Amino acid sequence: MTTPDPAAPDDPIETYPDAPDSLVGIWKQRRRRLKLAARDWFPPADLDLAPLLATRIPDTIPPLEGPQTLHAKKLHQMRVELAGKPELAAVNAILIAHLRKQRFPAHAPALFRRIWAEAGPKLMPELPGRWLISSAITFGDHGGTEAERRVGLSINVLFSLMKLYEFERLHSGTDPATPFPLRRVRNRRLPLDMPHFNLGDGGLDINLLAQIWGEAEKVPVVGPLACHLLQRLNADPGNLFRRIGMMRAGKQLDRLDRAALPTADPDAPDPGDTPPA
Repeated sequence: MTTPDPAAPDDPIETYPDAPDSLVGIWKQRRRRLKLAARDWFPPADLDLAPLLATRIPDTIPPLEGPQTLHAKKLHQMRVELAGKPELAAVNAILIAHLRKQRFPAHAPALFRRIWAEAGPKLMPELPGRWLISSAITFGDHGGTEAERRVGLSINVLFSLMKLYEFERLHSGTDPATPFPLRRVRNRRLPLDMPHFNLGDGGLDINLLAQIWGEAEKVPVVGPLACHLLQRLNADPGNLFRRIGMMRAGKQLDRLDRAALPTADPDAPDPGDTPPA
């Protein structure tokens, strides 16, 4: 008869109690519709994109006066954040804000896709990374094809998990561009009994990026946006993939150094031996 371990609880502690219902409930609350008042401006379906791409958001924007809807507050905040960028950047941003909700103006998805189909190449270099990521992620729910939605969802998972990990890592006190020192970690457990990543020969990072990148290259509209983001990530010195690459290079150098050590001559006298008298 097996004696139960008193240290092992019958019900393990969960990170999110009562999941998935508790998670879905919070998620739905965060997706409540952004209500529009009669005085609020929202881009029409036949919006002329060219003037908004050519016109810049002023560097100084006066504060809002009086009671405002959440939509109006968000649009104002986005224009302040995107000061100096094309007005179309703020239109794209407020569309994303609405498209993240359960309900939104019926023409919003088509207008969002039209912005990226017609003005994407010119808008892309103007946007900060955060809005490039948000735009690509929005295709996960509102892409016009299954391929567009698949690329958007892949970008969502990749960059959302990176954001969580990189934020947590900031609390380590180590600079984001500095890799952790190599240590013996084989005896340490990964979650869900996952096997360890082989730093020297493993290709998990390459497999992950190559699959998303290769798929994005085949897909119009969101594909160039996703490729632009992945290239930006590839050039960024302070992220998980760069640090893994540096750690891998260090391990490979160690291998080369060990391989270059001279092989001992079995007939040579041991340096510690006493020479004959």
